[in-house]
Amino acid sequence: MRRPVAMRLYAALATLGVAAATGMVVAMPEQASAAVGGATGYATQNGGTTGGAGGQTVRATTGTAIHAALCSRASSSTPLTIQVEGTIDHANTAKVSGGSCNTADGVIELKQISNVTIVGVGSGAVFDQVGIHIRESHNIVVQNVTVKNVKKSGSPTSNGGDAIGMESDVRNVWVDHVTLEASGGEAEGFDGLFDMKDGTQYVTLSYSVLRNSGRGGLVGSSESDLSNSYITFHHNLYENIDSRAPLLRGGTAHMYNNHYVRLNKSGINSRAGAHARVDNNYFEDSKDVLGTFYTDELGYWQVAGNTFDNVTWTSPGTDNHPAGPDPRSNTTVAIPYAYTLDDTGCVPGIVDQTAGAGKGLRVSDGNCTPQTPTPTPTPTPTQPGGTNLSIGAGSDGSGKADGTSYGNVRDGDLNTYWSPAGTTGSISIKWGSPTAISSVVVRETAGAAGRIGSWRLLNGDTGAQLASGSGAGVIPLPRTTLSKVTFQITGASGTPQVAEFETYAG
Repeated sequence: MRRPVAMRLYAALATLGVAAATGMVVAMPEQASAAVGGATGYATQNGGTTGGAGGQTVRATTGTAIHAALCSRASSSTPLTIQVEGTIDHANTAKVSGGSCNTADGVIELKQISNVTIVGVGSGAVFDQVGIHIRESHNIVVQNVTVKNVKKSGSPTSNGGDAIGMESDVRNVWVDHVTLEASGGEAEGFDGLFDMKDGTQYVTLSYSVLRNSGRGGLVGSSESDLSNSYITFHHNLYENIDSRAPLLRGGTAHMYNNHYVRLNKSGINSRAGAHARVDNNYFEDSKDVLGTFYTDELGYWQVAGNTFDNVTWTSPGTDNHPAGPDPRSNTTVAIPYAYTLDDTGCVPGIVDQTAGAGKGLRVSDGNCTPQTPTPTPTPTPTQPGGTNLSIGAGSDGSGKADGTSYGNVRDGDLNTYWSPAGTTGSISIKWGSPTAISSVVVRETAGAAGRIGSWRLLNGDTGAQLASGSGAGVIPLPRTTLSKVTFQITGASGTPQVAEFETYAG
C-alpha cells in the first residue's frame, strides 16, 4: 500500500510559515495550493498533468531544500508541491540522498520521480545559473519561476547549458508562466532554453518568455532521435533568439498565439519528418520564421491565421527550405484537445500582459482579455469524529524539558504540554494491545503556535514511516493497527510545545 503524505497545516495555525531543521523548508499558509489553473495543450492528454496536486505543500528557499523535499517523500511518486521563493544558485544547491529521489549538485534534478509541482511564490523564484533537469519522470509541473544564464562551458556550469531540459522517457510535463533567458549563444557558453530529447512526450509550454539566447529549444537531439512528440507551445514570447524557436526533429507539435520578435537566423524549424501546426501566431522583425533549415531532411507544417510583420525570407537551397514568402500548408495536423484561438492582431498585447514569471499567472480568456485564474485551495482536513483514543492510553518519548510531561499530550487540556529537551525529539502514544487508528491530530499550545517544522509519523512497533510533513494539524492515515505511534519532530523554529497528541479510529 502506498504510504500517504501529510496533510497541510492545521487551519488555526496555518498562517505562519515555519522553518524546518535546515532552515530551508517551511510549512505553507492554509490557503496555498498547487499550481494555479490547469494544464493545457498536449499536457492534458495521456492521462493529464496535475503535478503534486492533492499532496503535501512545502516551501523551499534553496536548491538543497528542493532536493530535501523530494527526498523526504514516502515514495518517488508521492504527490508534492514545492513552493519556491528567493534565489537558487550553486552555493545553495547540493545533492541530497534518499529512497524517493536521485539528486545532484548544482542542478535541480527531477530524476526518476513523478507527481511533483515546483511553483514560484512570494517575491519570486530565480534559478540563477542553475538549470532544471527532468529525466525519466512523469507528471511534472513547473510554474512561475525564472531560470537564467545556465552555462555548459565556463564557470559555473549546470544542466548541459539548458535552462530547462527533459530527456529519457519523460511524460506529461506542463511548464507555465516561466521566464527563460540567457546572455548570448554557444560562444558565450549557453545552450538551449527549453530542450526535449530521447522519448519526451505530452509537454506544454504556455505563457512563458524565452529571450536573449542563441537557441530557443529543440525537440529531438539528432536526426535519429525521433521519439519525441506531442508538444504544445502557446501564448509564449520568443524574443532575440537566433534559431530553434523551436527546432523539431520528428513528432508532432502545435504552436498557437505565440509572439515571435527578432528571430535572427531562423524560427520554427520543422525537419526530419516533423509535423507542426502553426495557428494565429504573430511573427515580427524576424528572418525565416518557418521552414526546414540546415538539412535536406524535410519537415511539414499546417499554417492558418498567422501574421508576418517585417519578416524576411532567404532563397531556397539544398539545405534551406523556407516556408515563405507566402507560407502554405503542406500537411494537415489533427489536434485532440480543445483550445480557443485569440485573434492574431491582439497576440502581441495579450502575450505582453500574461507571459512570463511574476505576471500574476494571468491567462487569456480567448477574447484577448487577460484573466487571473482563481486558485483551487487544497482543503484543510476536518477534525476527525469519534473518541480520542489517546485519552487513557500511555505515553513516552525521547526526552522532555523541565516542567513538562509525556502525559500532558493525552489529558485533553490545551494548556498543559510536552516539550522535547531541545528543538527536536519524539513523543509516543501507546496501548496495551493492538489498536486501529486512521487519523492523528497534533495540537500546539497557543503560545507556541507554528513552532513545529518538519516531522515524521512512525509506526512505533516496526519503525515504518506512516507520514511526513511540516506543521501541526490533522494527519489522515490509512487504517493501521499498532500498539504504539510516534510523532517525531525533526525541525522547529523554537522549542515546540505539544499540547495534545490525539488519535482516532474514524
